[in-house]
Amino acid sequence: MKAVVYRRYGGPEVLELTELPEPKTHVDSVLIRVRAAGLNRADAAIQAGALDSAVETFFPVVPGWDIAGVVEHSGPGAPEFAPGDEVIAYIRSDVQRAHGGFAELVSADVRTVAHKPSTLSFTEAAGLPLAALTAYQGVVHALAVQQGESVLVHGAAGGVGSVAVQIALAQGARVIGVGSADDHDYLRTLGAQAVAYGEGLTDQVLSLVPNGVDAVFDTIGGGTLAASAGAARPGGRLASIAEPGVPGSTDVFARMDRADLTAVTALAETGLLTVRVGAVFPLEKAAEAQRAFATGNITGKVVLETG
Repeated sequence: MKAVVYRRYGGPEVLELTELPEPKTHVDSVLIRVRAAGLNRADAAIQAGALDSAVETFFPVVPGWDIAGVVEHSGPGAPEFAPGDEVIAYIRSDVQRAHGGFAELVSADVRTVAHKPSTLSFTEAAGLPLAALTAYQGVVHALAVQQGESVLVHGAAGGVGSVAVQIALAQGARVIGVGSADDHDYLRTLGAQAVAYGEGLTDQVLSLVPNGVDAVFDTIGGGTLAASAGAARPGGRLASIAEPGVPGSTDVFARMDRADLTAVTALAETGLLTVRVGAVFPLEKAAEAQRAFATGNITGKVVLETG
């Protein structure tokens, strides 16, 4: 099968397209023909060696955690999936090796797999797993957002932020999304009230919610929570995916939870959740896709298509 690998740590320049043996299918795993794979910042960080002291790595490594595709075969311990089923999967592993999503085929633990929402294309669905798990676990678990509450989302037009906006709305909350002026129309189409970054942010929020919001979800970091502390009501809940250790804030680190992934796919199935795709590249252009992603100039998910 064709796959993109790296044989040493580095940037996009270490990626190469190669041929690898077809992965084996264990008793409780699912062989998936990948149709699309999403890029994430974590992929590039691990590829650069950022977690070398914590994660065992066996070269060559196939990167990529987010995939969407079609089941080719399922083991006897994975009866809920059959050949032809359209699925998504979050295939992060504690060990880096030749099993990632930048490939034509992936053997995935059944616990990481969910049925793909019929409302999303493969390209859109490939941008869902990590962003959706992070957003869901932040909004529903860490912040426990309830119907009738107000939520401020920083980086609301980004990959995680845009999903967080939609999940909070689905919870019945009022959402205020912080984004650049160019993204305000998009945030309004999602159902959020849009406010701008920079000086005066707190005043903008308080003009909409005079007593302060019930919850703040930060996807930006860099002092964002401290700078907007006045926008939350006394006792308001705070959570961040980008700045751990802020006093009074809950740190959010995504973990695979099949119930959460299934809950997110159900929202998409009913039309309450969409994925914004900013750029699509063929598998053989993975290095170019990483370079484009690293610029930060692409609005929406960057996705590789395998065919």
